[in-house]
Amino acid sequence: MKNKHQTLVPTVDADIDVITLRCPDRLQFDAIPLQRLFAAKSESEAEAIVCRVLEDLALRLDVLQKGLASQNLAMMLKPCRKIRLIAEQIGLTEIAITADHVQICLRQADLTALAATMARLERGFDAAVSEVWNFRQT
Repeated sequence: MKNKHQTLVPTVDADIDVITLRCPDRLQFDAIPLQRLFAAKSESEAEAIVCRVLEDLALRLDVLQKGLASQNLAMMLKPCRKIRLIAEQIGLTEIAITADHVQICLRQADLTALAATMARLERGFDAAVSEVWNFRQT
């Protein structure tokens, strides 16, 4: 049996120092926790809870960004754990997975991988906010 491997070779322009590879954004989202929340509460109560949760996630993400900027990895572990737990509870699977990957980078003290994974977490959070509000409107 022959193994077929495709090798992607980026075209390098002499005037460009950095090659940017774009990863397609795919958000893993489990709508069931939000469906349960909206079924158990009034619409205004459920919306208020979702707003508070998203605001809490945003604040914790801000703490992570500040920790990365100051290279204070120790201060990043606790908010990262909380992001993972909160994201799991409301069905933001991609955020939870990425927060777990951020924790791995923190434990390994790999600043390059941490910066890339934090960027993925930030993109995921932006997509998650849209996904949650799109869910709410259905």
